[in-house]
This record gives sequence, C-alpha cells and structure tokens, in this order.
Amino acid sequence: MGIVDGYFSLEFLRLVMTPESVLSIMQETLQLISILIAAILLPALFIGLLVSMFQAATSINEQTLSFIPKLFITLLVLIVAGPWMLELMMDFARRLFEDIPFMIG
Repeated sequence: MGIVDGYFSLEFLRLVMTPESVLSIMQETLQLISILIAAILLPALFIGLLVSMFQAATSINEQTLSFIPKLFITLLVLIVAGPWMLELMMDFARRLFEDIPFMIG
C-alpha cells in the first residue's frame, strides 16, 4: 500500500467479495422487495376480491368499479405503512454501506 514509483498502489482496492456473498446480498434484496410489494399488493387484491364478489352477487358487470377501491386502499397502505417501508429500505442500504469496508481486502 502507499505510493510506488510516484503512483498510488491500488492493491488495497481488490475486492474479496465471493460469489456466495454476492448471492447472499441479492437474496436479501429480493426478500426485501417481496415484503415491500406484498405489503402493497395484498390489501389491493383482497379489496378486489370483495368488490368482485359484490359484483357477482348484484350482477353488476362494470369493469371499472373495482379500480377506485383498489386505488384508495393502495394509497391508504402507502400512507400508513410508508414510514415502515422507508425504514426497512434505509436500514438495508445503511447495512450495505457499512459492510463495504469489510468486503474490501
């Protein structure tokens, strides 16, 4: 490390990331994405199912009827769970950035 012949030695920049560590990071990323998406989509799917059952019971065949309730529930979930979702993403990003020095050998 240090200066060699007037140039900085870049030996310290060699990454010791193994394929296993990359796969582990990708697995954690996909798990986080799945949790965040499920938190948004599951309530919308449930409301869509309820509206569809109501449409089937009343013989209303309007395709756009389920759009507004799903939009409102999605916005409500984003308002209520948004801070939690942001905290999850921030913690994950912070942990990744804090692990960078340990990945450089």
